[in-house]
Amino acid sequence: DPRDLHRVDRRQRQMCIRDRLGITLGAEATARAAYEVGRSNVAAAPGAILTRVLLPPVVQVDLAAAEQALVAFAPQVEQPAINAGMRLVDGLVQTTPPADGRALDIAATLAPLAQDAGAVLADGLLELALVSTRPAVTDASPLVEQAERLLSNFLDIRVFDPVTGDSVYWSLPPTEWGAWLAAEPDASSPLGLALAADPVQVRDYLARQASAALDAGRYLDLDAATAAVQQTLRAGRTETTVRVFHHDRQHVVQPGETIISIAWDYGVPYPWIQQANGGVDRAAVGQTLVVPSPDKFLLYPPVPDKRIIVSISRQRAWIYEGGAIKWEWPVSTGIASSPTWPGVYQIISHVPNAYAANWDLWMPNFLGVYQPIPGADFTNGFHGFPTRGSSQLLWTNSLGTRVTYGCILLSNDNSRLLYEWAQEGVVVEIQA
Repeated sequence: DPRDLHRVDRRQRQMCIRDRLGITLGAEATARAAYEVGRSNVAAAPGAILTRVLLPPVVQVDLAAAEQALVAFAPQVEQPAINAGMRLVDGLVQTTPPADGRALDIAATLAPLAQDAGAVLADGLLELALVSTRPAVTDASPLVEQAERLLSNFLDIRVFDPVTGDSVYWSLPPTEWGAWLAAEPDASSPLGLALAADPVQVRDYLARQASAALDAGRYLDLDAATAAVQQTLRAGRTETTVRVFHHDRQHVVQPGETIISIAWDYGVPYPWIQQANGGVDRAAVGQTLVVPSPDKFLLYPPVPDKRIIVSISRQRAWIYEGGAIKWEWPVSTGIASSPTWPGVYQIISHVPNAYAANWDLWMPNFLGVYQPIPGADFTNGFHGFPTRGSSQLLWTNSLGTRVTYGCILLSNDNSRLLYEWAQEGVVVEIQA
């Protein structure tokens, strides 16, 4: 009978809830109480042994377990208070009303159980103590003028992939993103209020967009992207940039491939692949290797509108600003036994005159780009003509040929220009 199955299912749910709340029947205590009642009745009136006596069971509650269960259960019954906010209706900004919320008062719910659990649970129900919660902002009208300025614009979110250098734009009309706006307390504001974007709605939008626009190898850091949108709107702007990240990749080794050849093809220094695969030094055909994400080399927030491209095969560098070539220069990269490694990296340091102890070289205008060996205190980068000893100037006539030990050589004048122009975070793409 389906009704019997329903009763069984309901009983199982009740038992599950009872167990989570730490509610048990004190069988021994109940039996002892019944025994004492029986003895007292017989002593008082021998004929009372045939009298029916209703005796409530002794119920025991583990209050610590009950509190833990109620904390876990609270989100099912609680409702957050809603602050007064804004919305755009027929091109006009209107305030939205606040709404009270409710919260579970766990202490008040547990207090009766601590006093007399049997009486409280006699009917099989546990009354929850709910309290009303007030919103922090009950009137958003002082922010209407600020909201009107914001809501006269589309919200433009630039989605920037520092690895490819590409950007896409997600634009929302005010009628859509205006629903995100609310007011929040702000002691630093003369009004005591500030406009804020609802993080749940922002995050949901970004998650939907990312799912539709990004392939399986790429993703958004939704927490960071949500915070970027919130900060932009809070500052009274409607243009922001969020960054695309990349997952680690997997590569199945093919005949003829080595760790070094695979690393070169992916643009990752081979010691990083060795580290990601437990120190492996040989690749076996059919073996699956983890290839670290290029994000491992992007230690600073990428600068979207500056980029440096270096070609090893052409021994040239192109410096871009705002999508246009600013400078094009000859360079020299590493020799075969100590090559400059292809990949996507960043400017990670500035050193006016760096010293390379391995080769006893002083390198002017040094811009660190990448560490060939993870964790090692050794960095390849850009620099001008180096000196050895006190005055020996090297490679002054070698631009355009591979002469360095892994760094990228520029003329002194060009290295000085780049040193001043490229802040930490500028992406450097080294092409084979």
